Amino acid sequence: MIVVMDVGNTNIVFGVYDGRKLLNHWRMTTDREKTSDEFGMFLMNIFSFEKIDVSNIEAVVIASVVPPIMYSLEHAIRKYFKLEPVIVGPGIKTGINIKYENPREVGADRIVNAVAALEIYKPPFIIVDFGTATTFCAVSSNGEYLGGAICPGIKISAEALFQRAAKLPRIDLVKPDNVIGRNTVSSMQSGIVYGYVGTVDYIVKKMKKEMKEDNIKVIATGGLARLIASESETIDEINGFLALEGLRIIYEKNRQ
Repeated sequence: MIVVMDVGNTNIVFGVYDGRKLLNHWRMTTDREKTSDEFGMFLMNIFSFEKIDVSNIEAVVIASVVPPIMYSLEHAIRKYFKLEPVIVGPGIKTGINIKYENPREVGADRIVNAVAALEIYKPPFIIVDFGTATTFCAVSSNGEYLGGAICPGIKISAEALFQRAAKLPRIDLVKPDNVIGRNTVSSMQSGIVYGYVGTVDYIVKKMKKEMKEDNIKVIATGGLARLIASESETIDEINGFLALEGLRIIYEKNRQ
């Protein structure tokens, strides 16, 4: 068995694989103040509750976009799992030809998503990851990572509106029935949700034009993918486990 961890700015999503089968998965808040013992005991309690024998875990694979958390998290893996964590970064085999001007600038989250999509889907495709930031990644029919776009995530947008506009309240991110809101809350929900749908569809359409290829599939992932995909004209499929699958595949590529 292996443990895979996708460390994002808002949440850490982690799971346990037995071979190619995802046995279970969990989500925890990304807390930069947590100590290695707090991380370790949290993970040990989870596995104990699920009756997963930690001695059967052969590797822990991590993709992170939160450098400040890594010292404590890596130390926790060494102390409680007696393993050296595999970190997605320079020197790790991914099988992807990255066309970024500086490939080291590509976030680990974007890499693992692309690795998984290349195994599951036939390129070309665009991956839209709805996380703290929303990322758009273009992969050509030759399997080349072309680059993409990054914009503020939908939660960041909603929070900024609340913080910077004195009379506007903090709202739940739900899709209202109508675009024309009849009160402040529904008007904000309409502007944020439907406005974000428009942003996503416009960026995807522009990316498709620049890629100049046919049959470009658009795959959505991330915590808020379903909220936006339900109204989007461009998203073809939702895959909530893209990052975890990518981590498993990367481990297999680097196993020796």
